[in-house]
Amino acid sequence: MKVDKEVDARGLNCPLPILRTKKALAELVTGQIVRVLATDPGSVKDFQAFAKQTGNELLKQDEKEDQTFEFYLKRK
Repeated sequence: MKVDKEVDARGLNCPLPILRTKKALAELVTGQIVRVLATDPGSVKDFQAFAKQTGNELLKQDEKEDQTFEFYLKRK
């Protein structure tokens, strides 16, 4: 998957991962993809709700062995 921008939100708690992602998405054009790394367990539900509310598509989410969550969002 081609990633256009990356956001490293590891070590940050809600709402910072979402706020940093929102800022990154604003810098992209329709169809571009942002990859987000986060360690806050609440970010899983946060990113699902964020995608639903904003219309940006949550393409993939994954949990790594080091308890880092990885999200791929496509700009609407």
